[in-house]
Amino acid sequence: MNRIVRSVVIVLLILGMGCTDSDNHRRFQTGDILFRGRLNGSLSRAIDAVTQTGMEHHYTHMGIVELINDTVWVYHAAPVKGVCKELLADFCLANEDSVVVGHFRIKNGSKLMFDTALDRARQELGQPYNYSYILDDEGFYCSEYIYHLFEQDSVFKLNPMTFVDPSSGEFHSGWIRHYKDLGIEIPEGEPGCNPNGMAASENLEFLGRVME
Repeated sequence: MNRIVRSVVIVLLILGMGCTDSDNHRRFQTGDILFRGRLNGSLSRAIDAVTQTGMEHHYTHMGIVELINDTVWVYHAAPVKGVCKELLADFCLANEDSVVVGHFRIKNGSKLMFDTALDRARQELGQPYNYSYILDDEGFYCSEYIYHLFEQDSVFKLNPMTFVDPSSGEFHSGWIRHYKDLGIEIPEGEPGCNPNGMAASENLEFLGRVME
């Protein structure tokens, strides 16, 4: 995507979301959770392939919103970047390609809950991305980061991870390559979490799509 086209997409994104100061204040709240759709990268495809929940959109990434003076910021843990804080438009334009983003809110969440979560989010800025997806390893992967922020509130649950392609019953080829490159065994059955599973949580309310 060239610079001119990318600029047009950003403008359309902002207009499409109605991102005036008052609109941002009404539409987004600190503590909202955003789920980003599948990208074309091999890791994103591998995540979606083994975590599909049957929902209309397949999510492979997620972050948490902080609203500051009507500007929407998103904290998230991303490959290469690690734990970072970005503007909403940048979060929605991963790799310069616009993607579907689902907007969710925790049911019955309190100001104290969200303030505490955002305090923890800031403390973890700069942590590396956890490519092993093993909870005890250094850094965070995206859903692990959000789980960590709300762990004391029991908003999300851990479940045994699987890297098996349901269409074949064998380990997904993308995960075989991934863990071969890391030089470790596939952590099948270890506790973990993923965006598709967390988006299906009964503790979340779906508010709509940020963009398509």
